[in-house]
Amino acid sequence: MNSFLQIAICVLLLSGCSFANSQSMPYKSWYLGFSAPNYMEVWIESADVVDIEEQVYPRAMSGNAAIQTPPNNTGDPRGWPERPGIGKGKNVTGADLPQKIYVRWQSLVEPQTYQMVINVPESTREIMRKEEKVFCAFDGKWITDYRNALVINLAPGGIAKIWVMGSCLPAIEVTRVQAVIDPRGPYEGKSGGKHRPLSAVSKAYVEKFDVPYGSWE
Repeated sequence: MNSFLQIAICVLLLSGCSFANSQSMPYKSWYLGFSAPNYMEVWIESADVVDIEEQVYPRAMSGNAAIQTPPNNTGDPRGWPERPGIGKGKNVTGADLPQKIYVRWQSLVEPQTYQMVINVPESTREIMRKEEKVFCAFDGKWITDYRNALVINLAPGGIAKIWVMGSCLPAIEVTRVQAVIDPRGPYEGKSGGKHRPLSAVSKAYVEKFDVPYGSWE
């Protein structure tokens, strides 16, 4: 083997090792999900992600947050869930782990438009990188799982609570954020102050019981 080929192979091997070591997470993508308390409907105008490489992923998620609206006012929106679900969202493909998440949303029961910045600490990313052995009841096997889902629960008053979880690993609460009112109103002031309509079932609940402010502290 000539010296040029030896050098070329060494360079390839070294660059491959360097590339592997530069990977921040042990999976190809992570999931960004949103949910809201029963009847407290939310419309996400935009959720923009900045990863730890300073790359921006605009509108990583938009649309309705996951919610339950049981008939006949039988649901209870008060307080945070003991076992939060994964929410409605998307895989953030091509991004590294999150550094910041910018969210602007409409709280339809109020109605009000909020915006916030979630600063994701390194401690949260460490949880997301950590592999754990867990028995997965879904398929009855022990698996290696990661908490590769970041789930944001949005409540009236602009309160957000954030968890990380895996497909078979329980959720870990990582932070709580108080959003501010967006003075421009819905759609950055482009809708003449009109929010999206509230569904009939949620409207009926709020008219009877009101919004349980104070239960999401």
